[in-house]
Amino acid sequence: MPAKKAEAKSAAKAGKTTVGKPKKEGSGGKAKKKKWSKGKVRDKLNNLILFDKATYDKLYKEVPSYKLITPSVVSERLKVRGSLAKQALRELHSKGLIRLISKHASQMIYTRATKGDKEDAE
Repeated sequence: MPAKKAEAKSAAKAGKTTVGKPKKEGSGGKAKKKKWSKGKVRDKLNNLILFDKATYDKLYKEVPSYKLITPSVVSERLKVRGSLAKQALRELHSKGLIRLISKHASQMIYTRATKGDKEDAE
């Protein structure tokens, strides 16, 4: 047995490699456990639940000029709740300021009233 040890040492000195333990590829230690992200944090919306005077005036001034009018558009632009936006659109429609395009239980789509619409209503 001692003869083999001597051969291995002399082979290593001569530049020859011996078969030993194979080295790990990219030996860098134990792999770390994946950390899950907490997800994106969104700012909480602080929308109005009732119209104040300024917002109510803005509703009558700006909304009838929008090309596409939905409760979500009004809610986003005027910073009001969706339920309040729906009621406001019903009111504008009853006064003839906007025209109903499509009505569904979950979504109503309106557009601005044109001159031809006002003549048809009369």
